Amino acid sequence: QVQLVESGGGSVQPGGSLRLSCAASGSILSIVTMGWYRQAPGKQRELVAIVTSSGNTDYADSVKGRFTISRDNAKNTVYLQMNSLEPEDTAVYFCNMLVITMTIRYPYAYWGQGTQVTVSS
Repeated sequence: QVQLVESGGGSVQPGGSLRLSCAASGSILSIVTMGWYRQAPGKQRELVAIVTSSGNTDYADSVKGRFTISRDNAKNTVYLQMNSLEPEDTAVYFCNMLVITMTIRYPYAYWGQGTQVTVSS
């Protein structure tokens, strides 16, 4: 079993910054991808950013140039640095990891509990 614990959400004014963290624990052999998704009220969950085990990254067009995803493999942790935040970034942010464990020897998706990010003046 793998647990993902998120931290770093909160409220900020437009133009502000926040940094999200998500740490994985459990019987982890490797983590294939680490990513962040978000879901705003009344909308579907969408991919925000993803980073592979080799360090390749991809971003939603709406956050390119403002958000940066990074990972610390030694700590099984993924970060999302969010700058120049806009009201449209308001959502619950979920981390997601594709993890290979001792008991599930193929990439299996795990989700964090979600953390609220609110951008408002």
